[in-house]
Amino acid sequence: MEKRLIILLLAVVAALPRLYAQSESGMILGLEVEKKINKQLGVSLEADYRSRHDFKTSDRWSVGLNADYKLAKWLKADAGYTYLNTHFGEKITKGASKTKWRPSYWGPRHRFHASLGADYKVWSNLRVSLRERWQYTYRPEKSVERWKIDETLKTKSLDSDYIRESKGKHQLRTRLQVEWDQKRAMFTPYANVEFYNSMAIEKIRYTVGTDIKITKQHSFGLYYRFQDMRNSDAEDADPDMHYFGVGYKLKL
Repeated sequence: MEKRLIILLLAVVAALPRLYAQSESGMILGLEVEKKINKQLGVSLEADYRSRHDFKTSDRWSVGLNADYKLAKWLKADAGYTYLNTHFGEKITKGASKTKWRPSYWGPRHRFHASLGADYKVWSNLRVSLRERWQYTYRPEKSVERWKIDETLKTKSLDSDYIRESKGKHQLRTRLQVEWDQKRAMFTPYANVEFYNSMAIEKIRYTVGTDIKITKQHSFGLYYRFQDMRNSDAEDADPDMHYFGVGYKLKL
């Protein structure tokens, strides 16, 4: 048994350089303002910024509005809308003699979601929660630059009529989380795994972090997240990502 564990550990260590070679790193900065209307109903305004390419390139910024309602002590529903301004990466399509190159560009997306979440304290301060979220993301039609490059003649011409068509996508996000929820504690550490499913599992997110309560109204969050890409469309595929996140939350 010990030999098997040692072999498994060595295999994981050997795979780490390859894992990092095929992935990128980025930062997530988040801001949330929450207001309780009554004991059951609450609303929040959220904004975040993300980078990629090892922190060198802006990936997107977003702002969203969310409302949640407590159906029972252990059950909560929420729904909301998010506007995303996304930095779409360049795309190169190679042919026999001609290459088509679409430079990177900024474009909007609109996202709607609805969730149902349940949580339960299984032992002392250990809390387990499960959240199921449906989301729909719509990317409007947009006219963008695309260049035609003739490899033989070494010439480049602009395809001025190129339009990136609109696209809508439904996804189901399933998140399982465990956290150490101790009353009056400054730190609330947690870990979760989230699956993105659209006919097949497209990506999996693994997150570990902690919430840091400064006062009753002010708190911060620190976390690390690994995003494992699986079956995304070739057009929208992202690399595996290592994210480092910092968030601030204000309760009014």
